[in-house]
Amino acid sequence: MLLQGKVVIVSGIGPGLGQELALEAAKQGASVAMCARTQSKLDDAEAAIAELGLGTQVLKIATDISDRNQCATLVEQTISRFGRIDVLFNSAYNPGEFGPIESANLDSWRAAMDVNLFGTMALTLETIPQMKKQGGGAIVMINTMVTRKPLHTQGGYGASKAALASATSHLALELGAYNIRVNSAYMGWMWGPAVEGYLQMNADAGGPSVEQQVAAVSKNIPIGHIPDDADCAKAAIFLGSDYACAVTGAALDVNGGEYLPH
Repeated sequence: MLLQGKVVIVSGIGPGLGQELALEAAKQGASVAMCARTQSKLDDAEAAIAELGLGTQVLKIATDISDRNQCATLVEQTISRFGRIDVLFNSAYNPGEFGPIESANLDSWRAAMDVNLFGTMALTLETIPQMKKQGGGAIVMINTMVTRKPLHTQGGYGASKAALASATSHLALELGAYNIRVNSAYMGWMWGPAVEGYLQMNADAGGPSVEQQVAAVSKNIPIGHIPDDADCAKAAIFLGSDYACAVTGAALDVNGGEYLPH
């Protein structure tokens, strides 16, 4: 198991990637501290982990990561419960409003930036001192293919994640001397609640049906289908594991080959 005996924090717990990260971490032997703003989402994730029957130790704390004091509380309680933090998975995000940039509501951009950049960095900065104290750790940022392959209506979201990408590279440079690795998983289309909701929104607005949209998206993905969010979570788990012990500052594309760097 890739995370046997490790302690992980997963932010952004909810239906989709956040919960899948927590589930996969549990399957891989970790103790899991989970945070989200909504308590019911944490309860659902805890129940899903319990159904695995692995006896996983779980800590769940309602947390708004845009509030640094709440981030500090999460980190303090995780250390109090488990004694250390080996991996931080930064999965919490705010998609902002969808629409063209020329008519953008910049207040929506600021709200997305407050979570996707500043909130993520707040939780990260609260975690770093413990990782330094214990002699190392791994930080995994969940980023998006939208920063590499722009998608209509998602300019605000893409801008916030592009800022996070730059901060991540600088963190990897600064923290390598402390045996703290910082990497990013750039997620593309992931079949799960978030993508299903987005496609349904487009269909409800008079666009193509969900089925037609899925076919159009899948046509551009070399593996022939939209990857499942549970499978995408496994790539992030790898970055947090000791199998990636020589990897820092990396940007792992997790999109079925839709974006091919050259």
